Amino acid sequence: MIDRLLGKKVVGIKQVTKALNNDQGLKLYVAEDADSKITIPIVSIAEEKNIEIEYIPTMKYLGKMCGIEVGSAATLILKE
Repeated sequence: MIDRLLGKKVVGIKQVTKALNNDQGLKLYVAEDADSKITIPIVSIAEEKNIEIEYIPTMKYLGKMCGIEVGSAATLILKE
């Protein structure tokens, strides 16, 4: 599994949703232990736009991959 996500990215549901709606997404990372009520809508948008989705076991681990001290439900790697 990846230890660190490199490149431009946005972290968190609000930022990810905004970037997805603006067609800025390249790859979506979603924490498996995040509340499905908040992840299902962004996964649906990503699927509609044919964006690759990778599931990460925990929010804590996804946050660590992003270089932050708190958990993250979702992270989106942005197009350059």
